[in-house]
Amino acid sequence: MTIANKLTFCRLILAPVFFAIYILPKTFFAIWVVSALIIIFTVSEITDLLDGIIARRHKQDSDFGKFFDPFADTVMQLTCFLCFVIDGIMPAVLFLIAMYRELGILFIRNLMQRKGITMGARYSGKVKTVAYIITSSLALLYSCILRLKLETLYPALGTILEVSIPIVKIASLSTFYASVAISVFSFFDYLFVYRRKRVTDSKK
Repeated sequence: MTIANKLTFCRLILAPVFFAIYILPKTFFAIWVVSALIIIFTVSEITDLLDGIIARRHKQDSDFGKFFDPFADTVMQLTCFLCFVIDGIMPAVLFLIAMYRELGILFIRNLMQRKGITMGARYSGKVKTVAYIITSSLALLYSCILRLKLETLYPALGTILEVSIPIVKIASLSTFYASVAISVFSFFDYLFVYRRKRVTDSKK
């Protein structure tokens, strides 16, 4: 296990911890739960950034890492999405589409591996990841606002919160639709690469 892969492994550990904390009763030490969720989510995204930088800087790129990194990303992303579905923030149908996309990509990667080719992350996949981070951040923000019941703690902010909370909710929902649309496009991008490789091999 290289340093990069150890950082990636951290995301696999953080995913179930995030879920376990998220499903705690909303009246259970809300400020501590919110703090923990934000810290876990932030650390997860930081490790996602650092493992790639470290792998390239220290030449720790490997076929294992090319599979392990997107796998850990998928586990963390789908865990967050599931939490938001449970909370009613993300429509279940969007979660299913995202999950089917990830399973489809895993299948394509396995087919490519059988041909001796390790498919790394494509540009469309990286855009999808950024979109997932943005929408998860907005959804987590909305969830944390509801948990803290800021309108009760700070009555003076009542009017501001009445306006801002619906805006955050709409922004979160809109980015869910956008990110899932990007993920579907990314799937067909990977599928195109696989089909092109098949055609090339058949001509040899």
